[in-house]
Amino acid sequence: MMVLVLGGSGSGKSAYAEELLCTLAGKSQTTKYYLAAMRVYDEEGTRKVEKHRERRKGKGFLTIEQPVRIEDALFQMKSGGKSVLLECISNLTANEMFTGTQIRPKEAVTACILRGVSQLMRETAHLVVVSGNVFEDGIVYNRTTMDYIYAMGEINRQLAACADRVVEVVAGIPVPVRGVNPEAVPDVPF
Repeated sequence: MMVLVLGGSGSGKSAYAEELLCTLAGKSQTTKYYLAAMRVYDEEGTRKVEKHRERRKGKGFLTIEQPVRIEDALFQMKSGGKSVLLECISNLTANEMFTGTQIRPKEAVTACILRGVSQLMRETAHLVVVSGNVFEDGIVYNRTTMDYIYAMGEINRQLAACADRVVEVVAGIPVPVRGVNPEAVPDVPF
Protein backbone atom coordinates (compact mmCIF):
# COMPACT_ATOMS: atom_id res chain seq x y z
CA MET A 1 0.00 0.00 0.00
CA MET A 2 1.23 3.49 -0.83
CA VAL A 3 -0.05 6.65 0.84
CA LEU A 4 0.88 10.12 -0.40
CA VAL A 5 0.79 12.79 2.31
CA LEU A 6 0.80 16.37 1.02
CA GLY A 7 0.95 19.65 2.87
CA GLY A 8 2.52 23.05 3.11
CA SER A 9 5.55 23.96 5.16
CA GLY A 10 4.83 23.50 8.86
CA SER A 11 1.41 21.93 8.16
CA GLY A 12 1.99 18.86 10.32
CA LYS A 13 2.34 16.50 7.35
CA SER A 14 5.49 14.86 8.72
CA ALA A 15 4.01 14.14 12.15
CA TYR A 16 0.89 12.73 10.53
CA ALA A 17 2.94 10.55 8.15
CA GLU A 18 4.99 9.14 11.04
CA GLU A 19 1.90 8.21 13.04
CA LEU A 20 0.26 6.71 9.98
CA LEU A 21 3.30 4.56 9.20
CA CYS A 22 3.50 3.41 12.83
CA THR A 23 -0.15 2.36 12.63
CA LEU A 24 0.32 0.51 9.33
CA ALA A 25 3.55 -1.20 10.42
CA GLY A 26 2.07 -2.20 13.77
CA LYS A 27 -0.80 -4.01 12.09
CA SER A 28 1.53 -5.90 9.75
CA GLN A 29 4.48 -6.46 12.12
CA THR A 30 6.97 -5.01 9.60
CA THR A 31 10.24 -3.18 10.19
CA LYS A 32 9.85 0.62 10.08
CA TYR A 33 12.32 2.63 8.00
CA TYR A 34 12.63 6.38 7.76
CA LEU A 35 14.26 7.49 4.50
CA ALA A 36 15.67 10.96 5.09
CA ALA A 37 16.29 12.85 1.85
CA MET A 38 17.23 16.23 3.32
CA ARG A 39 20.75 17.58 2.95
CA VAL A 40 21.64 19.95 5.77
CA TYR A 41 23.28 23.19 4.69
CA ASP A 42 22.64 25.57 7.58
CA GLU A 43 21.46 26.02 11.18
CA GLU A 44 17.80 26.04 10.20
CA GLY A 45 18.21 22.69 8.45
CA THR A 46 20.03 21.28 11.48
CA ARG A 47 17.18 22.38 13.77
CA LYS A 48 14.59 20.85 11.44
CA VAL A 49 16.41 17.51 11.31
CA GLU A 50 16.80 17.47 15.10
CA LYS A 51 13.08 18.21 15.56
CA HIS A 52 12.20 15.26 13.31
CA ARG A 53 14.67 12.96 15.11
CA GLU A 54 13.26 13.93 18.49
CA ARG A 55 9.69 13.26 17.33
CA ARG A 56 10.70 9.80 16.00
CA LYS A 57 12.58 8.85 19.16
CA GLY A 58 11.22 5.68 20.73
CA LYS A 59 9.03 4.78 17.76
CA GLY A 60 11.36 2.11 16.42
CA PHE A 61 12.31 3.73 13.13
CA LEU A 62 15.55 2.69 11.46
CA THR A 63 16.82 5.83 9.71
CA ILE A 64 18.55 5.72 6.35
CA GLU A 65 19.95 8.97 4.99
CA GLN A 66 19.42 8.82 1.23
CA PRO A 67 19.47 12.26 -0.40
CA VAL A 68 19.59 10.90 -4.00
CA ARG A 69 18.79 7.63 -5.81
CA ILE A 70 16.15 6.78 -3.22
CA GLU A 71 15.87 3.17 -4.42
CA ASP A 72 19.45 2.55 -3.24
CA ALA A 73 18.12 2.64 0.33
CA LEU A 74 16.73 -0.86 -0.28
CA PHE A 75 20.30 -2.22 -0.12
CA GLN A 76 20.52 -1.01 3.49
CA MET A 77 17.30 -2.69 4.62
CA LYS A 78 16.98 -6.08 6.26
CA SER A 79 15.16 -8.91 4.55
CA GLY A 80 11.56 -9.39 5.56
CA GLY A 81 8.57 -7.08 5.70
CA LYS A 82 9.28 -3.38 5.34
CA SER A 83 7.22 -0.29 6.06
CA VAL A 84 8.88 2.86 4.75
CA LEU A 85 8.38 6.57 5.31
CA LEU A 86 10.01 8.71 2.61
CA GLU A 87 10.62 12.25 3.88
CA CYS A 88 10.36 14.10 1.53
CA ILE A 89 9.87 14.46 -2.21
CA SER A 90 10.60 18.21 -2.07
CA ASN A 91 14.12 17.62 -0.76
CA LEU A 92 14.70 14.61 -2.99
CA THR A 93 13.70 16.61 -6.07
CA ALA A 94 16.04 19.46 -5.18
CA ASN A 95 18.91 17.04 -4.53
CA GLU A 96 18.39 15.23 -7.82
CA MET A 97 17.96 18.43 -9.82
CA PHE A 98 20.78 20.55 -8.39
CA THR A 99 23.91 18.39 -8.48
CA GLY A 100 26.92 20.55 -7.74
CA THR A 101 27.25 23.16 -10.46
CA GLN A 102 24.93 21.34 -12.88
CA ILE A 103 21.17 21.48 -13.14
CA ARG A 104 19.53 18.31 -14.41
CA PRO A 105 16.52 18.68 -16.72
CA LYS A 106 13.17 18.46 -14.94
CA GLU A 107 12.08 15.54 -17.14
CA ALA A 108 15.12 13.46 -16.13
CA VAL A 109 14.64 14.29 -12.45
CA THR A 110 10.94 13.43 -12.58
CA ALA A 111 11.63 10.08 -14.27
CA CYS A 112 14.43 9.26 -11.82
CA ILE A 113 12.30 9.92 -8.73
CA LEU A 114 9.23 8.12 -10.06
CA ARG A 115 11.37 5.10 -10.96
CA GLY A 116 12.86 5.06 -7.44
CA VAL A 117 9.50 5.38 -5.70
CA SER A 118 8.08 2.66 -7.95
CA GLN A 119 10.84 0.31 -6.87
CA LEU A 120 10.17 1.12 -3.21
CA MET A 121 6.47 0.40 -3.77
CA ARG A 122 7.25 -3.03 -5.20
CA GLU A 123 9.55 -4.04 -2.36
CA THR A 124 7.71 -2.73 0.71
CA ALA A 125 4.51 -3.68 2.48
CA HIS A 126 3.68 -0.04 3.19
CA LEU A 127 5.13 3.14 1.71
CA VAL A 128 4.18 6.56 3.05
CA VAL A 129 5.53 9.40 0.92
CA VAL A 130 5.61 12.97 2.19
CA SER A 131 5.60 15.83 -0.30
CA GLY A 132 5.07 19.57 -0.30
CA ASN A 133 2.32 21.47 -2.04
CA VAL A 134 3.40 23.52 -5.02
CA PHE A 135 1.81 26.30 -7.08
CA GLU A 136 0.01 27.76 -4.07
CA ASP A 137 1.69 31.15 -3.90
CA GLY A 138 0.89 32.22 -7.49
CA ILE A 139 4.33 33.75 -7.97
CA VAL A 140 6.35 33.23 -11.14
CA TYR A 141 10.01 32.65 -10.30
CA ASN A 142 13.16 32.42 -12.41
CA ARG A 143 13.41 29.59 -14.95
CA THR A 144 15.43 27.26 -12.69
CA THR A 145 13.00 27.58 -9.79
CA MET A 146 10.02 27.15 -12.12
CA ASP A 147 11.60 23.96 -13.53
CA TYR A 148 11.86 22.66 -9.94
CA ILE A 149 8.22 23.59 -9.23
CA TYR A 150 7.01 21.96 -12.46
CA ALA A 151 9.00 18.80 -11.65
CA MET A 152 7.44 18.71 -8.17
CA GLY A 153 3.97 19.21 -9.64
CA GLU A 154 4.43 16.36 -12.11
CA ILE A 155 5.91 14.04 -9.47
CA ASN A 156 3.06 14.79 -7.04
CA ARG A 157 0.47 14.28 -9.80
CA GLN A 158 1.90 10.91 -10.83
CA LEU A 159 2.40 9.73 -7.24
CA ALA A 160 -1.21 10.67 -6.44
CA ALA A 161 -2.38 8.72 -9.49
CA CYS A 162 -0.72 5.50 -8.32
CA ALA A 163 -1.22 5.93 -4.56
CA ASP A 164 -3.81 3.85 -2.76
CA ARG A 165 -4.55 6.83 -0.55
CA VAL A 166 -3.88 10.57 -0.73
CA VAL A 167 -4.17 12.78 2.34
CA GLU A 168 -3.53 16.51 2.55
CA VAL A 169 -2.62 17.93 5.95
CA VAL A 170 -3.93 21.45 6.45
CA ALA A 171 -3.10 23.30 9.68
CA GLY A 172 -2.47 19.96 11.39
CA ILE A 173 -5.71 18.41 10.19
CA PRO A 174 -5.53 15.40 7.85
CA VAL A 175 -8.00 15.85 5.01
CA PRO A 176 -8.72 12.72 2.97
CA VAL A 177 -8.35 13.40 -0.74
CA ARG A 178 -8.62 9.94 -2.27
CA GLY A 179 -9.05 6.36 -1.14
CA VAL A 180 -9.48 7.13 2.53
CA ASN A 181 -12.46 6.60 4.77
CA PRO A 182 -12.39 9.73 6.99
CA GLU A 183 -12.99 7.59 10.07
CA ALA A 184 -9.90 5.51 9.19
CA VAL A 185 -7.55 8.52 9.23
CA PRO A 186 -5.59 8.30 12.50
CA ASP A 187 -5.96 11.24 14.82
CA VAL A 188 -2.46 12.64 15.34
CA PRO A 189 -1.65 14.42 18.58
CA PHE A 190 0.48 17.54 18.19
